[in-house]
Amino acid sequence: MELVILTAVGVGGATVIGALIGFIFKEISHKFSDIVLSFAAGIMLAASILGLILPSIDYGGKYGIVYAVIGIFVGAACLNLIDKIVPHLHKIVDSDIENGNNADLNKVLLFVSAVAIHNLPEGIAAGVGFGSGDNTQALIIAGGIALQNIPEGMVIIGPMLSAGVSPRKTFICAVFTGAIEVIGTLLGHFAVSVASAILPFALSFAGGTMLYVISDEMIPETHSHGSERGATYALLAGFSIMLITDAIF
Repeated sequence: MELVILTAVGVGGATVIGALIGFIFKEISHKFSDIVLSFAAGIMLAASILGLILPSIDYGGKYGIVYAVIGIFVGAACLNLIDKIVPHLHKIVDSDIENGNNADLNKVLLFVSAVAIHNLPEGIAAGVGFGSGDNTQALIIAGGIALQNIPEGMVIIGPMLSAGVSPRKTFICAVFTGAIEVIGTLLGHFAVSVASAILPFALSFAGGTMLYVISDEMIPETHSHGSERGATYALLAGFSIMLITDAIF
């Protein structure tokens, strides 16, 4: 349990680390951010398949493939529903840039809320990974999510400061978004611990949420600023590193 708690703090803390970087380097280039985010997408893509979906099939026994397919689509559908309720961060940031409306505090608060809400299922995915009993895979899954949280934390800072929010309150908001991920990680671990029967579905559900985030948000975001070639190779590098790690361990 200590490992799960430390992992939860690490996953949530990555957002805070990103926020601190955002304070220091207020103008992070899109190219750098896209490459880091795409590298994380590659790790998460491999982790979702190797660490969540394939174990879901194994644990599901005779009907493992059924649990996996249903779980993937239910997980994706849940995030799709969240997107309809609260748009994700890149949509809000792009809208601000187009409209020149960074001073709109209500939009900035919506922006922070979007980050927080999307962090919950990502945290659940990190926690559910420990339910398989393979701590190495679970840590790799959590590492990929944490890596993705760093640039996400970085982009929180600029719009809030531009809207007139004080640095102190901006940092508190960043901590809050990270805390949501900590809660999600503990919630995911608790769910599969008390009800092992749901483990096959929970693993594929978490895999589906990760696939949705990668396809709907991370890849489009990293390929929309003219750095798509570098982002593509960064994704392949992340995916390959995950494959090598899985083969070694």
